[in-house]
Amino acid sequence: MLSSAAEAFGPYCMPLETGEKYVCSFAAIEPQFSRPEAVQDEFVLTRTYGRLADYANVHAAPGRDSEIVRNVGDGFLYVTTQGMFQDGNGEWWHMINLGEYVHRDDIKMAEQSTFRGVEVNYQPTRPFGWVVVRNFTPSTGPGLEPDERFDEMLRYDFFEVYNAVEGDDGWIWYDVGDGRWINQQYVSLVDVDERPEGVGPNDFWTEVDLYEQTLAAYEGDTMVFATLISSGLNRWPTYEGLFQVDTENRFEEAKMGGAEGRVDYYYVEDVPHSMYFDLRNEIALHGAYWHDRFGYKHSHGCVNMPVQDSEWIFNWSEDRGQEDFWVYVWESSPSQYFERYDPEDPFVGA
Repeated sequence: MLSSAAEAFGPYCMPLETGEKYVCSFAAIEPQFSRPEAVQDEFVLTRTYGRLADYANVHAAPGRDSEIVRNVGDGFLYVTTQGMFQDGNGEWWHMINLGEYVHRDDIKMAEQSTFRGVEVNYQPTRPFGWVVVRNFTPSTGPGLEPDERFDEMLRYDFFEVYNAVEGDDGWIWYDVGDGRWINQQYVSLVDVDERPEGVGPNDFWTEVDLYEQTLAAYEGDTMVFATLISSGLNRWPTYEGLFQVDTENRFEEAKMGGAEGRVDYYYVEDVPHSMYFDLRNEIALHGAYWHDRFGYKHSHGCVNMPVQDSEWIFNWSEDRGQEDFWVYVWESSPSQYFERYDPEDPFVGA
């Protein structure tokens, strides 16, 4: 019989081949999932960004009487700000480029998402994911009304899945432990998937799941990171397929724009950690500082990530000698989870 210490650290206790004795390591067990540590030189945390008002005037100096350099027109226009300056009348101006200023009333400062994905320290044994709606109360079974005895689950709460059942309401319901069941509409999931054909056993690759709106990073067959994303809206889709990011198409910061003269005109400065993979359609993985809609389609075709997560992917794929890495884009189906669960013997993992 194992000692209490051995039981506490059971995964690290191995029986000897020649007897009943165990050899145990009493080092603390590393958590399966952990929040990535902040990078010391994360420039994205020191940047401030803002959206310009339609038809805002850009001045050569702080002050309404100064020369108007240009008018920005109408569109989805984001800039990096360089500081604030007060004119002689006490009004405040943002410098957006050297020698370019906009009045404080003509720019709305962006608030970056606080969401971060997870590092995966050892291979998951069950699906996991995040809540993507604001607030809801779990139920005690599939299709049942919320049970107020449970605490609310909040947007971006993390959970693991212990079972999947189709309810009488036609929706899939997930058992997330402690007697709680939640509707598939409220969440985005990640599950371990096989390497696509053409990706080598030691290659670095990322899986973009258009249905779940998630991204998982792999080293060969081992998942190492996962997060929420926002892919292209139906009007501007992110295309499925197997792609590669090469060294010529990686940028710490890049300007992005398109559809000039049309209703969907956009111009965004200093997009962080852009990694172009679908060159034909000019689609990239990159950070998005201008929205907090991760878990939902929200882009003009690119794969948006929280800015610190895009930095993680950028550094991971570069620092480990894998500047060329694969991007696999596909659309999963929630029915895949039924293939893993036997109703007579629900999967509960290890």
